[in-house]
Amino acid sequence: MQLGYVGINYKNTDLSVRDKITFTDSGIADFMQQAEEAGVNQCMCLSTCNRCEVFYLYEDETFVQVMSDLFNDYFGLTDIKLTGVKCGKEALVYLFCIAAGLESMVLGEDQILGQLKDAADLSRTLGHSGKELNYIVREAVSCAKRIKTEYKVSEKPVSVCYVGIQELDRVCGISGKHALVIGSGKTAALAIRYLAEYGADVTVCSRTYQHAKALLKEFSQIEVIAYDKKTEALKSSDIVVSATSSPHLVIRASELSEGKKMTLLDLAAPRDIEKSAGDICGVTLIDLDRIGGIVKSNQNERAHLLKESQCVIDEYIAETKKWLTSSRMDTTIQSLGKKCDEIVQDSYDYLNRKIDLSDHDRVILKKILKSSLHRLLKEPIEELKNVEENEQQQYKDMVERLFGL
Repeated sequence: MQLGYVGINYKNTDLSVRDKITFTDSGIADFMQQAEEAGVNQCMCLSTCNRCEVFYLYEDETFVQVMSDLFNDYFGLTDIKLTGVKCGKEALVYLFCIAAGLESMVLGEDQILGQLKDAADLSRTLGHSGKELNYIVREAVSCAKRIKTEYKVSEKPVSVCYVGIQELDRVCGISGKHALVIGSGKTAALAIRYLAEYGADVTVCSRTYQHAKALLKEFSQIEVIAYDKKTEALKSSDIVVSATSSPHLVIRASELSEGKKMTLLDLAAPRDIEKSAGDICGVTLIDLDRIGGIVKSNQNERAHLLKESQCVIDEYIAETKKWLTSSRMDTTIQSLGKKCDEIVQDSYDYLNRKIDLSDHDRVILKKILKSSLHRLLKEPIEELKNVEENEQQQYKDMVERLFGL
């Protein structure tokens, strides 16, 4: 049994196409049902903003084309070159790399691991995941966790907002400081969350006052002020984080006081804070150019660490392939065990009729019979587990014929 893959992702498909190719939960159930009707019983769909991908188990090579056609037909894709297809070891390596964050737009990110677990859980819930697919996903997750633990990839942040807040804390220390956040969009909300985690007292002001007030639902501890109170709020702030989408400057150097110690973080493009503000005595300005340098350095270090981690993936892939190969003999081995138990029972019943045995002797007799037969089969079973993949069918046929399985 081998792993197959078909799908699209941000590397081979534009966003305009990806927007139209995505699975809902009900869509996943529908697709899996169609796959089962086509002869594929184990299937998992991984659908995120950057990818729409299907992993499945197959015995016959013809199913690779079957699943590719099914995927293209399901989404109405006429340009089949958009669809990626992988099978066997290539599909295995790809799944393990996805779990480790090696195939993510943000290299080494953690979110994909949770998304992969959710995809596997849904597949299992819908009854489309067997022991083979469960094992593969479990090993991919274990591999990813080991890489993150040993190589500490996540300790090199590449989120612009998070790196900016980290740099802010390094420069002036955030805990106990009064921070003014200008803006109320996604970046501003993220900055508020990080500042709160670092122990800052946060005030928010935005041109859209009602939008800013909506943040109180998530951050009840913050204070929200009207935008026309901004200049007054600047005077009492130790830290200012600006993250608006304004095409004009939000803070000019002339609004800041000479000698007042203040640290400014500008997360906007185009910039929110006049560059010359950083020349004022007592004022430190952290802008996207400065943050970008740190992010790039962290990205390079992540890439280096993840390249080093390839040996861990290779180790897990080898073990997974070995397990998948041996699992193909499971039905034959189980049949041998069943045959063995039948012989034990027949022999025990015969001897029990012929010999007058105590209850204790009966228990001992059955244990000896079972132990002897299983001992006889122990080595042949181990050999069956290690048979080369290209010889498995021949051995299966031979064993089943010899033992009448």
